[in-house]
Amino acid sequence: MNIIDEINNLKVEKKAVVLAHNYQLPEIQDIADFVGDSLELSRTAANTDAKIIVFCGVYFMAETAKILSPLKTVILPDLKSGCPLADMVTVEDIKKLRSENPSAAVVCYINTSADVKAECDICCTSSNAADIVNSVSADEVIFLPDRNLGNYVSKYTKKKIILWNGFCLTHELLKAEEVLELKKQFSAEDNVKFVAHPECTEDVLKLADKVTSTSGILKYVKAEPSKNFIIGTETAIIHRLKKENPDKNFIPASRKMFCQNMKYNNLELLYEALSNEQPEIEIPEKIRKKAFEVIDRMLKIGKKD
Repeated sequence: MNIIDEINNLKVEKKAVVLAHNYQLPEIQDIADFVGDSLELSRTAANTDAKIIVFCGVYFMAETAKILSPLKTVILPDLKSGCPLADMVTVEDIKKLRSENPSAAVVCYINTSADVKAECDICCTSSNAADIVNSVSADEVIFLPDRNLGNYVSKYTKKKIILWNGFCLTHELLKAEEVLELKKQFSAEDNVKFVAHPECTEDVLKLADKVTSTSGILKYVKAEPSKNFIIGTETAIIHRLKKENPDKNFIPASRKMFCQNMKYNNLELLYEALSNEQPEIEIPEKIRKKAFEVIDRMLKIGKKD
């Protein structure tokens, strides 16, 4: 029996679901019960009757699943799977920002730790960030931790946006010059479309035909008649794009857009994690409840994709 069969047997035996983020290794995506973005997966898991959730993603994603499913066992195959962006802001940072900007609301990106979420007013995703910012009553908004997403949101609101200086290491690797060079390889008849994640820098986003989240990229590609796409996000999403659109051509905007943290999870670690039901994600209940309220406010207001 091979490892894939063993994992599938364990899923049935333990009443478990395997979730895989769009940036996971192809073999992890293929064995997962659900593939998607972090919030999408956490909400899906909360609505299943599974007792165990194995989240193949990074740490804050597994935390989000635990926040929404406190009675379920949530496992992250490799605890090294952290998120440098999420680590760029701390609880102490938020307290300092609040003291310096007492009238501002604090909006946190989903890419934050549970304890950071618990200190904020409302959460957002890359697809609903502008709607969430516009929903708060305050005229000033502290937006953290991603400066590029926050800058993108500032174009769609009249509120004063106070940016935190965090950024996604992977998305900041993409340079506008790379996109322009790629576009030169196509003729007008090829009708190539460049779609970019809003964590990219402003000069890159200005070149995009569409700026949207990972879920939004999947929807855009499916609906767009063009056959040629330059993909401005982590390269692993191309595996799913090809599976769902076999008649279309996908070119990574940069081969450097590779998140090592997303690739720590592999089949062997997934098998071990499911066998041992470890390492389990635990969140102090006081923090979990506060973080849940912050996410729940978003779910009641913003777009849910």
